[in-house]
Amino acid sequence: MKQRCPWAGADPLSRAYHDTEWGTPVHDDRTLFEFLVLEGAQAGLSWLTILRKRENYREAFDHFDPREVARYDTRKVEELLRNPGIVRNRLKVEAAVGNARAFLAVQEEFGSFDRYIWRFVGGRAIRNARRSVAEIPASTPESVAMSKDLKRRGFGFVGATVCYAFMQAVGMVNDHTVECFRYGEP
Repeated sequence: MKQRCPWAGADPLSRAYHDTEWGTPVHDDRTLFEFLVLEGAQAGLSWLTILRKRENYREAFDHFDPREVARYDTRKVEELLRNPGIVRNRLKVEAAVGNARAFLAVQEEFGSFDRYIWRFVGGRAIRNARRSVAEIPASTPESVAMSKDLKRRGFGFVGATVCYAFMQAVGMVNDHTVECFRYGEP
């Protein structure tokens, strides 16, 4: 039987996410935007709740095309707020739209969001050696710096804890525990 990080639990969706995505380095801008939106939506909720709504988010947010999301107007925001398939929190939905606009500005400045965001870890994933989930911090100096810079650029729902969860999700940080079968992966 595979040894997994304890948070993967018994839920098949959570296990599949752990086994195939979490901690895998992502360099595709659209996928980075997807995780930025989903991690912001997750604030205060369980990740499993977001995983269960992920396909609904993909449909509701035009498959996370930041150019499309950046064009959303108040009518589209109101439509999203009536969608039971996503987290219907006005601040989170409005942040997703604002973040799409800020995301496009970052792409314009740096050539890609990937080039910008990976600077916070020097372009290489940080490999930690956590023996237990209890050793994993809520934030790090890198996530604090990322949060401050994203906020300065007009992003919302990007506190240091959300940024650290984002970094873990997109493989900027390897926080698989050392006994997890995924720990040794890049």
